Amino acid sequence: MIFDKLAQYDYEQLVFCQDEETGLKAIIAIHDTTLGPSLGGLRIWPYQSDEEAIIDVLRLSRGMTYKSAISDLNLGGGKAVIIGDPKEIKSEELFRTFGRFIEGLNGRYITGEDVGSTVEDMETIRKETKYATGVSPELGGCGNPSPFTAHGVYKGIKSAALKAFGTDDLTGKTIAVQGVGNVAYNLCRKLHEDGANLVVSDINKDNVQKAVTEFGATEVDVDAIYDVDCDIFAPCAMGASINDDTIARLKAKVVAGAANNQLKDARHGELLQEKGIVYAPDYVVNAGGIIAIEDALHGFEHERAMEKIDAIYDKVQQIFEYAEKENVATNIAADRLAEERIRKAKEA
Repeated sequence: MIFDKLAQYDYEQLVFCQDEETGLKAIIAIHDTTLGPSLGGLRIWPYQSDEEAIIDVLRLSRGMTYKSAISDLNLGGGKAVIIGDPKEIKSEELFRTFGRFIEGLNGRYITGEDVGSTVEDMETIRKETKYATGVSPELGGCGNPSPFTAHGVYKGIKSAALKAFGTDDLTGKTIAVQGVGNVAYNLCRKLHEDGANLVVSDINKDNVQKAVTEFGATEVDVDAIYDVDCDIFAPCAMGASINDDTIARLKAKVVAGAANNQLKDARHGELLQEKGIVYAPDYVVNAGGIIAIEDALHGFEHERAMEKIDAIYDKVQQIFEYAEKENVATNIAADRLAEERIRKAKEA
């Protein structure tokens, strides 16, 4: 069964890491290293089963391959998950043990921040391996990548708005933001400064209240976010939020957000197209974080990194043009462009 899953999208490696003393249960997935070493964040999450964790880490690692390829980075795709509640299981011993597992891969996988992990966690892992990024600027890193990811999503939203409305001016636009975590909070700030009206939802009520207080956002229940009468829907929570049920409920003209693997299946990109909804592919618009992290691998320069992230706006336009020319959904267009870059690298 495991090898069938790996063969489905030609994954290179799946590594299981276990340590009884620290309680570590981790999985590292390396999808493709054609363009360079695999890089992807560490997600800490209380998965309900080992199979759920495997499916998630595989999907996420493959997404990182495409994210790096479409962003013109010399990196492959990887991801790691630690099974457990990040509020309960963290310890220096656990992260240092995990760091030793990463070190054993000898550079095939480079870790970074993701849901449930922090700059401080990366710095602890860094005590055991140099293959950990997202560390503080004092250690030569870019720090928390969330603001960089948010800036890229912001640029992607504006680019999609230009396609849908003929202008990228967000003044007066109603934007429904699903999830108000670190990335989405920074995104909401930028959208608020642009004059957008925000509607937000999150399972964490403190996150919601912060957006209501600071940005004048309107709160709705977690499930009701799909029914909001809005111009733009920004999925910034977990994956597979765009599916048969939710597409039928969406009233937005644009879907663009920070979450990974927003489409439950590839066909849902086609369903969005049929409904006349402009979709900015997730791994294109949320690449700001990995762009900043990649820049830090060569000595971080903030201005240089931001210039690369700003280019997401034009990349989204390129995808829209390709999709229209080839008469395919935008997610298919992005996949083809990413796969073409990998194919050329393999031939070279």
